[in-house]
Amino acid sequence: MPTLSPLQQVLDVSNEVAAELAGVEDAVLDALRERLGCTIALRGNRLTLGGDDEHVAAARAVVDELTELVEGGHQIGPDTVGAVLAAIDQAEDVREVFEDVVWRHRGKKISPKTVNQKRYVDEIRSRTVTFAVGPAGTGKTYLAMALAVAALSEGTVGRIILTRPAVEAGERLGFLPGDMLAKVDPYLRPLYDALYDMIEAERLAGYMERGTIEVAPLAFMRGRTLNDSFIVLDEAQNTSPEQMQMFLTRLGFGSKMVVTGDVTQVDLPREQASGLIQVRDILAGIDGIGFVEFGNADVVRHKLVQRIVEAYKRHAEETGTARSR
Repeated sequence: MPTLSPLQQVLDVSNEVAAELAGVEDAVLDALRERLGCTIALRGNRLTLGGDDEHVAAARAVVDELTELVEGGHQIGPDTVGAVLAAIDQAEDVREVFEDVVWRHRGKKISPKTVNQKRYVDEIRSRTVTFAVGPAGTGKTYLAMALAVAALSEGTVGRIILTRPAVEAGERLGFLPGDMLAKVDPYLRPLYDALYDMIEAERLAGYMERGTIEVAPLAFMRGRTLNDSFIVLDEAQNTSPEQMQMFLTRLGFGSKMVVTGDVTQVDLPREQASGLIQVRDILAGIDGIGFVEFGNADVVRHKLVQRIVEAYKRHAEETGTARSR
């Protein structure tokens, strides 16, 4: 690697690495510039890093990690930059995060994209009940569903149950057209969409016909004992404390539960307490139950999503409108 000046380094990278860095309209390079505070230019296979010694050294460390990921067969994106930085800051092995492939489908690998996501995956594997709380776009539900599909494929559970409370802002089931199943379908549709990402359509249809995979509103869980199952409760911020207790006590032998939600997006009436907000105070410290908190840095959607999440959080703090119950 030739050095042009104390403040500039030029790296020769492979065609594969150059293509990944320049992909999606230079999004990875833009993320590097934004997060690392130095100039970064790619011309062909030559990557130039410029700035003060500290920033250039930090950029070089991140580029080296990204290069190893690409050469190891991983696709990278703008969110990968933040994940690498977090891993370096926390003295984590970056490859250990990205190489933990939860599920593969049609050549697509589902794996953690941040250090916190990796901890979440590990927590689900080691606990019977795991709660994941954080903003939209942090992979809470998607990773849980991928782990559920993997568990079904490996035979560690006999079925998957995915559920949500049928509550949304400004909508009530009675005003929607159709029978009960037609009414609740829009609430469950995101879960179906994620499943189609992970399982062939024909196989998924067979699983659902046999009841091996069930997608149903939370009200359908009452009175049941769910044995040998991987159960995911999504949008749990919209459960009442009574509904949360009802759900958790459905747990049967050989089963695992994951509860996900965002306490900043509660659609219940103000006078109605959220079961997800209360549950940590009630269950903290019980063996076999884990809690994972996601933050804005774990958002792996478009960078504007992260900024939107941060803006709403600041607004809630400044106006005192954040829910406490």
